[in-house]
Amino acid sequence: MADRSFLSWPFFEERHREHAERLEEWCAANLPVDHHDVDAACRKLVETLGEAGFLLPTAIDPSNPQPLDVRTLCISRETLARHDGLADFAFAMQGLGTGAISLFGTPEQQRWLEKTRTGKAISAFVLTEPRSGSDVANMEMTATRDGGDYILSGEKTWISNGGIADLYCVFARTGEAPGAKGISAFLVPADTLGLKIAERLETIAPHPLARLVFDDMRLPASAMIGKPGEGFKIAMSVLDVFRSTVGAAALGFARRALDETLARVSQRQLFGAPLFDLQMVQGNVAEMALDVDAAALLVYRAAWTKDSGAARVTREAAMAKLYATDRAQSVIDKAVQLHGGDGVKKGHIVESLYREIRALRIYEGASDVQKVVIARQTMGA
Repeated sequence: MADRSFLSWPFFEERHREHAERLEEWCAANLPVDHHDVDAACRKLVETLGEAGFLLPTAIDPSNPQPLDVRTLCISRETLARHDGLADFAFAMQGLGTGAISLFGTPEQQRWLEKTRTGKAISAFVLTEPRSGSDVANMEMTATRDGGDYILSGEKTWISNGGIADLYCVFARTGEAPGAKGISAFLVPADTLGLKIAERLETIAPHPLARLVFDDMRLPASAMIGKPGEGFKIAMSVLDVFRSTVGAAALGFARRALDETLARVSQRQLFGAPLFDLQMVQGNVAEMALDVDAAALLVYRAAWTKDSGAARVTREAAMAKLYATDRAQSVIDKAVQLHGGDGVKKGHIVESLYREIRALRIYEGASDVQKVVIARQTMGA
């Protein structure tokens, strides 16, 4: 059983502890799922999480709008990731894909949230392009005004839920100004004429991913989320909320790796004694435990700061994501090493964790980009 003493930290309220308990029970009964058909698995996960009420925190309730509870989002991602990386993915994308609608959407656009929060629709966040990943301001996809419509043309890639989503939050250049000030956001239903799934992408940890092409796709002006030219601000506001949750997912992976390692070193015999009796092994276990607790402190500090009313938590979220993902990689690497040959055996839990963690150091802001963000925020403090 993973250490859950962190739930007694002053960052949390009783409702967070109750949520963690309910979700833990659900995970024990429903996870892991079969990953052989990731599309079907993700659809089923969204459906069952929605039916159980665990997708409600991923977006605002349009009938009673309150700020998103980042601590609940982080607890959810940590718990799900500890049990099944695909379950974490399915949960996370519901929030990221609708974040712009929660924060900036019109009442009509927010009607989609009634479906995404109950698992009846799948969402996607469409930002990355072949030549503008970390450099969002350099995006090339265009949205050209044509009377009462916009014509979207271009390509997006590495889109999570691409190919299975029911709605896409798409960012494109509308040209009000150069660079970041000339980008806008749009809500695009999946059945819109001109949206094409050009390629399904495979990665070391299988998730639904795709390259999308927008072939002179026509949208009404009412599809715009927020105002013209506000797309970059919208994207950064969404990431400001959800970036901490990436660190939480990494924390979940790291906790699972530590749990598996503790079981391994206590049960495995070497030279007539448990593996744990070796001082080098104890040193590795100590470092793993230290990394897990330090990551948890940074993740939940960022979440608590946002929930306490901070307008932006750019520095705190960047620190949480950078440290938690990088140190989780180290924790999992140690777990693989201490499992010996079993650690690299296909299908073993630590082997799957090794594949799952790597992408988290890239998406929603690569580690090197987070260092730039932290440095600039620190200089400006």
